[in-house]
Amino acid sequence: MRNFFTTDDPLDEIIKKTLPERQILKTEHILTGWTNIVIEVTTDKKSYFFRFPRNPFWSRMIVKDAAVCNFVDGKTSYYTPQMKLYYDDKNRPFSVHEKIEGYTLGDRIYHLSHTALTGVAYDAAKFIKELSNIDLKDAPEEVKMPLSEFLYELDHEHYKEHIDKDHAYIKKTEEDKLVHGDLNLGNILLDENDKVIGVIDFCFAGTGNPQMDTARMLSRPVPKEFEKAFLAQFMDTSEVGRMKTAWQHIDAGYAEHIRTNFPEINLNQL
Repeated sequence: MRNFFTTDDPLDEIIKKTLPERQILKTEHILTGWTNIVIEVTTDKKSYFFRFPRNPFWSRMIVKDAAVCNFVDGKTSYYTPQMKLYYDDKNRPFSVHEKIEGYTLGDRIYHLSHTALTGVAYDAAKFIKELSNIDLKDAPEEVKMPLSEFLYELDHEHYKEHIDKDHAYIKKTEEDKLVHGDLNLGNILLDENDKVIGVIDFCFAGTGNPQMDTARMLSRPVPKEFEKAFLAQFMDTSEVGRMKTAWQHIDAGYAEHIRTNFPEINLNQL
């Protein structure tokens, strides 16, 4: 029996069973989710995001996502989702969290004033630093998965051509610090005043080198002004250039997988 979901599954029924005390007003598939089937659910009281993993690998990782979110909650200056993990009647995991009202940095970055852009760069760097300083002594085992192991398995499960030189480099430079692992522009949320309010999507998270998060922020196109202000927040950026290249190879490999297997997904963020 498969432990993942497809769009042929009765997802609306699962959503109704999960929210029995809510009147569901609208459901909307978010076509930018690479790893999970993401559905925004608007109810009479609150809005929620449901994430249904697309394959066995992401079924395992959604369990990690929930564990990391709940471990990190309250340990940085920024909001992170309070993730609830559920299992359907076939024992398939899926997650639910309340919607954080705001805009993604990806949606706003080319519309920000100089002052706002500098402020966002400062906050993104601050999040990386705060995350990497969290004490992992009492962290659940899922939180301690090395980023190098995750990325190696991601590659060898999904890519046609492996990027083993990148994996060897990532492992060699790895540290025992908590990293987000996928700190791209779409996972940073801004409020109506263009202030950073939260960070989402911890599926990639684990232990690693904080410069991997720095590089991930810059691995897709950003304004030069933002890159300069962002890098100025760090004492050490010696590995960022090489790590940025590794992230671009990772993106390219997974994008090929998505184009082949899930053509309905929007890859415009690349």
